[in-house]
Amino acid sequence: MPKDKAKTSATFPSREEVLRFIHDSPDRSGKREIARAFGISGTDRMRLKRLLRELGDEGLIARGRRRSSYAAGGLPPVTVIEITGIDIDGELYARPTQWNGETEPPRIIVTPGQPDGTGLAPGNRALAKLRRTSDGFYEARVIRRLPDQPDEILGVYNLVAGHGRIVPTDRRIKREFVVAGPDSLGAYPGEVVLAETLRGTRLGLGKARVVERLGSFEDPRSYSLIAIRNHGIPITFSAAALAEAEAATPVPVGRRRDLRHLPLITIDPADARDHDDAVWAVPDDDPGNPGGWKIVVAIADVAAYVRPGSALDTDARERGNSVYFPDRVVPMLPEALSSDLCSLKAGVDRACLAAFLWIDADGNPRRHEFVRGMMRAAANLTYRSVQHSRDDGYVDDVTMVLDPVISNLYGAYATLRCARERRQPLDIELPELRVVLGGDGHVESVKPRGRWDSHRLIEEFMIAANVATAETLQDRDAPCMYRVHERPEDERVEALRALLARLDLRLAKGQAVKAEHFNRILRQVAATPHARLVNEVVLRTQTQAFYSLENSGHFGLNLRRYAHFTSPIRRYADLLVHRGLITALGIGDDGLAGSIVDELPGLGDRISAAERRAMAAEREALDRYLAAYLELRRGATFTGRISGVTRFGLFVTLDGVGADGLVPVRTLGDDFYIHDETRHALVGERTGTTFSLGSAIDVRLVEADTVTGSLRLELIEEKGPFPPLHDRRRQVDRTRRVRQR
Repeated sequence: MPKDKAKTSATFPSREEVLRFIHDSPDRSGKREIARAFGISGTDRMRLKRLLRELGDEGLIARGRRRSSYAAGGLPPVTVIEITGIDIDGELYARPTQWNGETEPPRIIVTPGQPDGTGLAPGNRALAKLRRTSDGFYEARVIRRLPDQPDEILGVYNLVAGHGRIVPTDRRIKREFVVAGPDSLGAYPGEVVLAETLRGTRLGLGKARVVERLGSFEDPRSYSLIAIRNHGIPITFSAAALAEAEAATPVPVGRRRDLRHLPLITIDPADARDHDDAVWAVPDDDPGNPGGWKIVVAIADVAAYVRPGSALDTDARERGNSVYFPDRVVPMLPEALSSDLCSLKAGVDRACLAAFLWIDADGNPRRHEFVRGMMRAAANLTYRSVQHSRDDGYVDDVTMVLDPVISNLYGAYATLRCARERRQPLDIELPELRVVLGGDGHVESVKPRGRWDSHRLIEEFMIAANVATAETLQDRDAPCMYRVHERPEDERVEALRALLARLDLRLAKGQAVKAEHFNRILRQVAATPHARLVNEVVLRTQTQAFYSLENSGHFGLNLRRYAHFTSPIRRYADLLVHRGLITALGIGDDGLAGSIVDELPGLGDRISAAERRAMAAEREALDRYLAAYLELRRGATFTGRISGVTRFGLFVTLDGVGADGLVPVRTLGDDFYIHDETRHALVGERTGTTFSLGSAIDVRLVEADTVTGSLRLELIEEKGPFPPLHDRRRQVDRTRRVRQR
């Protein structure tokens, strides 16, 4: 606000006017200058003082460089924060729930506070006391979590001294709940129940009333049901959607291109519930493309059955994607479609949307074409059978007949692989755990899933089709739901660089980080004991991919444009992309309708959130299955590596199992431990004993809690290569002493 205009004001200025003046006038924002600008005098000066104090308490302004001046921004000493993520060490960081600054709010690091700061997780809110650090960050000490308790809880019902008691399945809820006899709904001990919380005391046990009984916790199949409930994943389809699915009939050939003569094959895991993509390749017969290949990627034409605005479309949009658990799948579409009409079954005519791709001898794309077709899969094969056929010769009559087809697929893959190596996408290799269940639903074994060239073959074919899809839609200026993966944040890269330095590894500095820089590090540790750790921390350093109409490229794949085209049975984003192609290419009337186009920006956010919800539920269920698998091995010893270092303890990944457990700091011995954030270590103040990220240690399993899916470990012996820390001058400003308790 101009100074002369402010002086003529006959009334006391509003909060907004004062804030605007401070923002626009950083050089004259002292209390005296503000009073002069607005013509404030007499008793109104005290009123101005109170207003400035209120604005400061709310975090809207902060003290400037001069003691008597103010600056826009800053955070109040006590405020509400929301946990937004976990850093490379497993530390929590947050942001204020209210922020009116034009820039991003300052980063908040959460310290273990009272009563339960260490139990917080992303998405939780808390009232916290803040302290600004010398590096411009804030440290938050939790006063209390908000809200005090949820409206509903999911838990396991038991009897304690004859009284009902619920242990919540959510590990973030630290208190148990008492259930009065009449409020138990007849639940029996060991049963999973949904309960509503009742008013009670703020401390100690809460009170609850059972509203639904969900079955015995002794049945391991309840683990996935608990995750489904905890994350609000829809499991029932509307009657209208089911009716539409049941009424659906096979699509006729009509004007579709007939592809039934092509020996397209599907390649999936042995336990696949559906087949949504099929592939075929042959050397290109164009004399102008010697050594090149012609590839076909055919995808189930879900858009032909799920029309915009239909009940099926409404339900699929709400789900966002299918969710996969060891014992079940929660599909995006009813089984009449996902497992039948839209599944590319061998020997059965199926509608498809096919990408024809031509590549040269170096794997570079030459051209592409999309068609709506009718196909008939020659076979439904598994990754294992295809790989065995390639390595050892055909394993059965089917692979014998298809041997030329499989050979051509590997030939085209080898060419695409060359292009991939030149492109240098991020090449993180982490084993995917496979939980094997017996007939009774109990865990028989936990083992890494096999990974062969047959997996990589399909990945490269799908990537090529996805790139062609994004290019097609972008070239036609058509709406496209891009798959976006942004470059890592500088803070995370710096944290990774410091960690790698502890392992005598150097990440390029002074230039924009690229995927190939990470790959160079990953290759250096590939044959070392630190391989898994470094792969994990490089993965943690990355941002999370999301869906958006705005194309920002895909950092991990090192691609300028990318869209998901290949799985419309299980991802709503892919269905939107199919509809975009149909409209852009004029190959049907079931593409993107006008009203849907207006909703696309919001849809990107919704399906990205649904994806994160599915990932969290799948991880929660897996943790519970792993805890159940290890429950009978309590007291057993394991080797492992420290995968996270926090003020309150060490996270350890167990070798051979892949499960993560916590070694509480109070169990580390008779010493005080300092958390050295720079070294990613806990350091004994008296002995100098150092527990560093990546150190190999032996631990004993103390507790495997299947209710929360958590493991508690205790240290047996440190085996790490890092020496004790003796030079106290290397401690950083934010180091904290953690007292044994």
